[in-house]
This record gives sequence, C-alpha cells and structure tokens, in this order.
Amino acid sequence: MAPPRNQNRAPLPSSPSNSKYATDDITVEKKRKIANPRMPTAATGGRPIRQAFAVVNAAPDLAPASGPPSTAGSDGPVFEFTKEDVEALLGEKLKTKNKFNTKEKCDLMSEYIRRLKLCIKWFQQLEENNVTQQASLKSLLESAEKKCNEMEVLMKAKEEELNSIIMELRKTIEALQEKCAKEESAKLEAMDSFSREKEARDAAEKLQASVSEELKRSQQDNSSANQKVRRCTRYCFGLIIVVNCLVGFTSCLYLQIQSLNEMYKRLQEYNTSLQQYNSKLQSELASTNETLKRVEKEKAAVFENLSTLRGHYTSLQEQLSSSRAVQDEAVKQKETLASEVGCLRGDLQKMRDDRDQQLCQVQALSAELLKYKECNGKSVAELENMTVRANELEASCLSQSEQINRLQEKLTFAEKRLEMSDMSALETRSEYEEQKKVIFDLRQRLVDAETKVVEGEKLRKKLHNTILELKGNIRVFCRVRPLLSEDGVGAEANVVSFPSSMEAQGRGIDLAQNGQKHSFTFDKVFTPEASQEDVFVEISQLVQSALDGYKVCIFAYGQTGSGKTHTMMGNPESAENKGLIPRTLEQVFETRQSLQAQGWKYEMQVSMLEIYNETIRDLLSGFDASRPENGGKQYTIKHDANGHTHVSDLTVVDVQSSSKVSSLLRRAAQSRSVGKTQMNENSSRSHFVFTLRISGVNESTEQQVQGVLNLIDLAGSERLSKSGSTGDRLKETQAINKSLSSLSDVIFALAKKEEHVPFRNSKLTYLLQPCLGGDSKTLMFVNVAPDPSSTGESLCSLRFAARVNACEIGIPRRQTSMRSSDSRLSIG
Repeated sequence: MAPPRNQNRAPLPSSPSNSKYATDDITVEKKRKIANPRMPTAATGGRPIRQAFAVVNAAPDLAPASGPPSTAGSDGPVFEFTKEDVEALLGEKLKTKNKFNTKEKCDLMSEYIRRLKLCIKWFQQLEENNVTQQASLKSLLESAEKKCNEMEVLMKAKEEELNSIIMELRKTIEALQEKCAKEESAKLEAMDSFSREKEARDAAEKLQASVSEELKRSQQDNSSANQKVRRCTRYCFGLIIVVNCLVGFTSCLYLQIQSLNEMYKRLQEYNTSLQQYNSKLQSELASTNETLKRVEKEKAAVFENLSTLRGHYTSLQEQLSSSRAVQDEAVKQKETLASEVGCLRGDLQKMRDDRDQQLCQVQALSAELLKYKECNGKSVAELENMTVRANELEASCLSQSEQINRLQEKLTFAEKRLEMSDMSALETRSEYEEQKKVIFDLRQRLVDAETKVVEGEKLRKKLHNTILELKGNIRVFCRVRPLLSEDGVGAEANVVSFPSSMEAQGRGIDLAQNGQKHSFTFDKVFTPEASQEDVFVEISQLVQSALDGYKVCIFAYGQTGSGKTHTMMGNPESAENKGLIPRTLEQVFETRQSLQAQGWKYEMQVSMLEIYNETIRDLLSGFDASRPENGGKQYTIKHDANGHTHVSDLTVVDVQSSSKVSSLLRRAAQSRSVGKTQMNENSSRSHFVFTLRISGVNESTEQQVQGVLNLIDLAGSERLSKSGSTGDRLKETQAINKSLSSLSDVIFALAKKEEHVPFRNSKLTYLLQPCLGGDSKTLMFVNVAPDPSSTGESLCSLRFAARVNACEIGIPRRQTSMRSSDSRLSIG
C-alpha cells in the first residue's frame, strides 16, 4: 500500500504509486508497448522554462465501444477495450492550462482513474469468463476420466468372464476324462461277459448235439426192440423211461438256448448303445477342441493388449522423464525470478525514498519561493535562479519517476513470471503424481497380464498334451543348432528363420532354399539360443509318465553334425551342458525319493545297446563289443503277447542312484562305435538305445506299475558325396542310410494306415515296433543344421518330421497290475 499523499504536493497521475489499479490487470506484453513520457529540458540560450510543475495535457476521452451490457456487479453499461484503447489509455498524459491549478489536476486525475477502473473491471470480467471456461473444461475432463474408469471395469468383467470360461472348460475336460474311463471299463466288462456267455452257448450247443445223436441212437434201439419185443420187453420199458428223461432234458436245454439268444441280443443292443455314446464323446471332444481354439484366440488378443500396454507404459515413462526435467527447470527459474524480484523490490524502495526526498525539497523550495514573493519581494534574478533550480529538481524528479515506472514494470513482470512458474510447478507436480499412479496401475496390470499369460500357456500345454494323447499322435520337437565358425558369418550363412506371428511363435520354422521358403509347424521349436535346461523342461512331464507306469520313447533324428548326440547326451560332466539322458535320470531318482513318503518303492534296471551294420552290440558286456573277435555273440529281438520287447542275452544292471548310471554311460560311451568323416570328426556310426525299466510297488494299496523309458540317439543320415566315406566307413554309411530308409517306409505306411507295416525290414524298426505301432508315448527330436551346405538334408529331415507328426499310433495305456511280472528287461 502506498504512503498517504500530501494535498499540497503536485499530483503525478502517471506514477504507479498513486493508483492501485495501474498495474494489476495489465499484461506484461502490453506494458512493454506503453510509451515513456518525455523529460522536459531547458531552452537553448539559457532562458528558463516557465512551466516548472506542468504536466502534459490529457488526450481526448476514449469513446466506449458499443457492446452488450452486463448485469453482473455493475450499475452502468460495460465498456469493451481494444488493445489500442488500452495502450492509448496507459500512454495518456494529463494536460492543464495552469500547472499550479491543483483542483483541475485532481479532476483530470479522477476522470483518468475512473476510466482505468472501467478498463480493470472489463479485464476482471474477462478473467471470470476464463474461470468459467476452465470449470467447464474440468467437468469435461472428469467425464472423460469417468468413461475411462467404466472401460476399465468392463475390461475387468470381461477378464473374469474369460477366467470362468477357462475353469468351466477344465471341469468339462475332467468330467469327459472320467466318463471315458468309466465307459471304457464298462465296455471291457461287457465284452468279458459277452465272451463268457458265448462260451456257455457253444457248450450248450455241443451238449444239444450230443443229446440229439443219443436220441437217434435210442430211436434205432427202440425200432430194433419192437422187432424183438418178445425177447426184450423189460429192456424196452427201460429204454422208454430213458427216452422220456432225455426228451425232458432236451426241452430244458432248448429253453436255456433261447434265454442265451435273448441275452446275446441284449448284449448287441448294449454294444450299439456304447458305440453311440462313444460317438457322442467324440463330438464332445470336437466341441472342446473348438472351445480350446477360441481360448487360444482370446489369449492372442490378451497378448496384443499386453503389447499395447507395454507401449503405453514406455510412452508414459518418457513423459514422466520430460516432466521431471521441466519441473527442475521451472524450480530453477522460480529461484532466479525470486532473487530478481527481491533485488527489484529493493531498488524500487530506494527510488521511492529518493523521490519522496526530492519532492520534499521541491515543496520546501516552492514554499520558500512563495515566502520570498509575499514577504520579502526579492529581485527577479534570485526568483529566476530559484525557478531554474526548481526546474532542475523537477526534471530530476521526473527522471526518477520514469526509473520508478520502469522498475515497477520489471517488478510486475517478474511477479507474473514467478506466479506462472509456481503454477507450472504445481501443474508439473500434479501431472507427475498422476503419471506415477498411472504407471503403478499399468505395472500391476502388466504383472497380472503376464501371470495370466503364463497360466494360460501352462493350460494350453496341458490341453494340447491331452489332445495329442487322445489322438495318439507322435509328438515332434525341432531343435536348430547354432552356427559354427566353419559354417560362415552373417545373415547369408543362416538359411533358417522363425516366424514372429502369435500363432506360430515357438512352434514354426522357415527354411529358405533357392529363393523359396518352406514353412513347417511342430509341437515345439527350439532356437539356437535355447539351452539344454530349456529343452529338458519341455519333456519333463513325459519322463514323469514312465514313473506312472507308461511306456515312453524319445529319439533324436537328423543328419550328421546336426546336434543329436549333444541333445541326448551332451557333456555329462558339465552341469550346464548335460543332455536329456543325464537330466532324465536325475529327475527319475529325485522323484523316486519324494514318492517314498507315499508308500512307493521302485526298482530300476538299465541296459544299453547299439545297432552297428544291422548287428546288435551289448555296450555293458564284459568284453569290447567293437572288436571283431568279440562280436560273435548273436542277439535276437522278441515281442511277447503283452507288447513287451526282449533282447536275448542282453546285459541288465540294477541301479539305485544316478551316479551308478553315469558310470555305466561313460562305460558305454567308450564301447560305442565312433568314426571320423568329412562332415563330423566324432560321428556316431551306430544307433544308440538306452533303456530304463521301472517297477514300482505301493505297499499300502498293493498296486504295481511297470514303466519303460527308451532314449535313442539315431545315427546321422549323410550323403556319400559329402561325407567322403570309403572302406569300412562306406559300409557303415550304407547300413545307416538303409535302416533310416526302413524307418521312413514304416512312417509312411503308418501315415497311410496300411494293413501291412514293414517293421521287419531292419533291426532298428523291429526294435522300435512297440514305440511306433503300440501303446507308447513317443516323442521325436528332429535336429537341423542352419548352414547353407546342409539345406537339402535339413529340408528332407523337416519333411520327414512333419510326416511323423501326422501319424496316429494309438492311445497310450498305463501298465498296472496287482502281481509281480517278468523281471526281464524290455525296451517297449
């Protein structure tokens, strides 16, 4: 608030200290355009200016612009001010005829202040309109936020609906499985009852035939007795009695046959109903598959939403970082402006003090001049000197007033900048808090979505395995080895690619040959970056099935140098590079240890053999089977009625720990046939078959399970032109290619569902007969080399694997019993 003004002091209407409305509502940009009043100077020639305390004459009154009157807080009409009107009003200078006429100056100043008030009221009304617009915009923003919240609620409801559908599908699948099991057992019981009744019927028919023959013989005897009636009367009476008994017995047998026929008809009707129910179950299974496809589509949609949320999350992170930078800059500007405002306020106060002091001097001089004029009547020279001095003081006062105006403008501008900086800082802080909340919500939703994706992937794998088991297909996994230094460097050296679409991700592989791309889809595809642990995790559930009493077979197929032996064996001494066989044994023995608490006891037997040049070799025998003088022992393959395969005279070792099996693996590796070719320095020249027979007994339930785990490392296919084999290596290559060709013939016959499958064409296919044509859970690894020189072999391997994946070998069955069975080792 400005200090009270002396009534004897000359008014200064252009000074901001005399009016509180001068600088309140005028923007900085407009103030910069206001012209500064000119300072009066002394005339040339030393003649003093007579108008010592004069002010400039006022400009003509501003004509108010015609505008609509307002009734909000004003009695008279409301004026509108343009930019030019405001600049003219602020640059207006008050002019009077007599500079010492205080009353005229006060009237002019009152009129000027009234117009300033009108301008300020107009600006206040504009500000109120702006506030109203801000309130409406705020309401629109709140409605938009409300709509966003409603959309989030709808999304959550949709998510819960999907979860309920998935749970219903799980329950439906479990109910169908239970129904299938019950119907299967009922069907088996009905078939057993039907066979027993059929045997009883055959026995009754045989008895009836014998009775008929006896009746015929009795009739013949009766005719002969009639001829000799006189001699054999008593004998005839006896025969008549016997005949009557036989006739009654025959009638009873006839009634029994009729009842058996009726029972046979009922069994046929029951069998028909079972077939109809089986077809119904097949239709329900098809509907379940359709539902599963729909769930997978919804899962793909969830993946897309997840990627969108991740992109939104990244953009919000960038906005947050930019907002933080803007906030820091605003804080720095605020501190700088605060220091400038403090300095300007100090300078302004100092100028005000100097102005008041000079005004006091001017008033003292004016009083002294009047005193001289009235009382003493001094000379005109002294009066002129005093007038010059008064003019100088007035000029100094005006210059200081101009400085005060400039400092006041700077102070106002600085205060505006400070206020804007405060508002910007508050807005930045509120935006930061809002974005922080949004980021937290997005993180929670991202975690929930990833959890749902993981659970959905587990459910998809479980349902996929169940469908494959119901279909009876051979599962196929594809693994691509990394590029080696001799394969080449760069994108040209890699002819294998993996599709990025959601449907084929992790299951598809593309092979480029001569500018043409060949696409394949399998149950799982492992990229070169996949570790041994990643591969084993995918087959761990299949290994667990062997402990549950199933027959399990896993074999690796591919060309020489594609990584089959690395996949199956790896480096048993390295924890990171262990293959499937060492990891499988570790899991089996760990699971056996954990199942002891449930009353299970397991006995395990191991055998290892190789098929070299169509000859079986025992890798665990006491002598070196690779030597010619020790290879005279003949091993034969036999299949029993229960689907088990036995190899005669094969060494079987009881094992109790994985370390024991590891030592046996090292022993077998030393005996295995390995040779050097142009394609591979350590090429396996034989098919390696590792068999683990598992017998488990539960002491509490007296239930016994028998599982078999076959892990097979097939020899690699190779072309003679590339391998450069000669001599013994040539014979080995020919034998390997012949056995693999026989395996292809078996697969093609199974795919076409031919009546005759040529299992006996080679020792390998005859050994794998229970796995390919029986009730075993079978999985094939197809190993692929990504270098361009192996494109042809890789394409053949992938085509063969696709054909294998389409084969249906039957539904696997669990081997359980209540009595101990033959202890001989079986691979199937």
